[in-house]
Amino acid sequence: MSDAAACVGGAAGRRLSALAGPALLVGAVLAAGLWAYADVIDALMSDWRHDPNYSCGQLVPLILIYLLWRRRDVLAAEKARPSVWGAVLLLFAQVVRGAGLALLFESAQRYAMILTAAGCVLLIGGRRWLWHLRWLGALSLLMVPLPGRVHNAVSGPLQSQATAGAVFLLEVAGVSVVREGHTILMNNRVPLAVAEACSGLRMLTAFVLVAATLAMLIDRPGWQKAVVVLSSVPVAILSNLVRLFVTAELYLHVDSAVAERFFHDFAGLTMMPLAIAMLLGELALLNTLVTADAGPAKSAAVVDADPA
Repeated sequence: MSDAAACVGGAAGRRLSALAGPALLVGAVLAAGLWAYADVIDALMSDWRHDPNYSCGQLVPLILIYLLWRRRDVLAAEKARPSVWGAVLLLFAQVVRGAGLALLFESAQRYAMILTAAGCVLLIGGRRWLWHLRWLGALSLLMVPLPGRVHNAVSGPLQSQATAGAVFLLEVAGVSVVREGHTILMNNRVPLAVAEACSGLRMLTAFVLVAATLAMLIDRPGWQKAVVVLSSVPVAILSNLVRLFVTAELYLHVDSAVAERFFHDFAGLTMMPLAIAMLLGELALLNTLVTADAGPAKSAAVVDADPA
């Protein structure tokens, strides 16, 4: 082994050794936090199992662990500088949890758990650690189902929009459509109810999670990552409209049982790979546009640099 390789290996070893102590402390605090929030975690897991709109939330802890492992070298390079503000944040988190218990507001207890984790990071590692993990904290919010009022405020308009979009696509396809609320009567004989489960909220939460995870994994400028995450919303809405349209056509021309299987099984499996492909295609397009814009500018710079 060369001296340079030994030097690099030794430096990496020292960084990981420096991280070992704080990591053990974080592990101990994490174990204590899991015990303290056991009831909150149990209720959260129950929602993941029984509410299809938020079933993708159970993937968030696994994604967070992987992303945290990817950042181990960055954290090891930062010396732990405990901050007293971590204790303040921990105290605030317990106040939020107490308010949630007193007011029977379950979402407050769940957000308090995330605040507690952030407080522990700040208390043990300091502000730099918290800064490096800020986007993981934002991602952790996706594992918590929306509060009831927010859920209703989002799902209602999504359901209406899905119904209107399905009506438009069916009319373009030449189907006679009469809309009554969230029920569509096709060719005056086949009714199709666009229930809350068809609103697309489930697809929206899944697509946002996929886009946010992809943004954290790719090495792109911040604005491109923001475009990927923000574009996941219209991508999810359009994908849900396509699924509704195909389901309606199957109801009309094939069989209701086949349509139900398509909507809940086949389409659910195919929409996610389609969304990932669309996001990757979007990244390729952004890369092409940026390269095309940079090309003329670079050429102009070279021309200007040439002697007369």
